[in-house]
Amino acid sequence: MITRNVFARGAASVILAGAIVLGTSGCSFFSTQATLIPYDPSDGISATLGTIAVRNTLGIVSDDGLAISLMTTLINTGSTAHSVNLQWENANGEKVTVSKVVKAGTTAFFGNTPEDDQIVILMSGVPAGALLPVYVQWGKEPGKQMLVPVFEATGIYSELAPPAVAR
Repeated sequence: MITRNVFARGAASVILAGAIVLGTSGCSFFSTQATLIPYDPSDGISATLGTIAVRNTLGIVSDDGLAISLMTTLINTGSTAHSVNLQWENANGEKVTVSKVVKAGTTAFFGNTPEDDQIVILMSGVPAGALLPVYVQWGKEPGKQMLVPVFEATGIYSELAPPAVAR
């Protein structure tokens, strides 16, 4: 009888250890790894159009609400320069397109610092907290509609507001 108790205890220990290992690591077999879920780690949004990556795009509205500075980073991972088109509707409902050339293998910054070239959208009625539709496209690559978040010019964005609009 002593032999059976020792064997039973050993078997129970092995089964219990297996249950603990499966219980603590079994989730990794059935769930997606969080590090593989794409997300935007900043306030802005991103898109990828072939060899052009559009990163951390957001708008900063002026104090009077008549202009928005579009802050974005364009990355060209290709071997040729590309002209990237950014398009939106102005206050009158007309489509406005701005083209920015991004050289091969380079990164272009717009509105990220006070010294950067700014893309200013003349617009009224788009308050901080709203989403501004901006269509991004280059060459024959299909474009994407981005719903760009708009922020007020406070805190870290206080120096990045667009210049005042003359009335």
